[in-house]
Amino acid sequence: MAQPIVFYDIPIKDRTNPTPWSPNAWKVRYTLNLKGLKYKTEWLEYPDIEPTAKGLGGAPTDKKPDGSDFYTLPMIYDPNTKAVITNSAAIAKYLDNAYPDTPRVFPAGTDAFQAAFLETAWANVGIHVFMLVILDTANHMFPRSHAYFRATREAKFGNKLENLATEDEWAAVEAGLARWKGYLEANGEGGDLLFMGAQGTVTYSDLQIAALFVWAKTVWGENSERWKRLTALQGGKWAKFYAQFAKFEQAAQ
Repeated sequence: MAQPIVFYDIPIKDRTNPTPWSPNAWKVRYTLNLKGLKYKTEWLEYPDIEPTAKGLGGAPTDKKPDGSDFYTLPMIYDPNTKAVITNSAAIAKYLDNAYPDTPRVFPAGTDAFQAAFLETAWANVGIHVFMLVILDTANHMFPRSHAYFRATREAKFGNKLENLATEDEWAAVEAGLARWKGYLEANGEGGDLLFMGAQGTVTYSDLQIAALFVWAKTVWGENSERWKRLTALQGGKWAKFYAQFAKFEQAAQ
């Protein structure tokens, strides 16, 4: 019998019942849930990510400004293969290959398309959603993670977190979502709620977008005016899009 995959994620809100929020981690959590794979969540605070990753032999995902290695979550350890994988897309591709009898989020021949989509999705919408939710995200973190997150993000953007959520960012999100709506509707009626179209295939690209929405809902609250404003854009198109992923939102197994 296969052993549960260990999934490393960053908690917020409640120490006795931690809540997942990170959009990068949600892309993997969605993938695990969509595939029906058994896993368990190990929660790490920000200062603990690097030593844990190094201890497991996980690969760095970027470089720091000083040129040293930078480690981020998500990360998985698969006891069935002894593999340690970092980076959301790399993890999703690993799961496709290691568990071929489950639904693929990178269908054959789509890697180039999905890599390009990731880059444009972040530039067009992701970074602007980030600016809108970053303060609320930090305020839900436990003290050690809050201090690390605030210090590193304020250094990166050269501004206080309190100054980042502007109406210009809302306008950019609306414009970006309008562009995505056009992409979806190019599939024609019946195929306009998933990027691969009418066949109903959920891909990593869909999960990238859903992850932004679950992030905003988590830190703002489902009854908040900001969440209602976001999901009302383009006549409620994105509320319909996001609703498809509720069945893949189990927080842990």
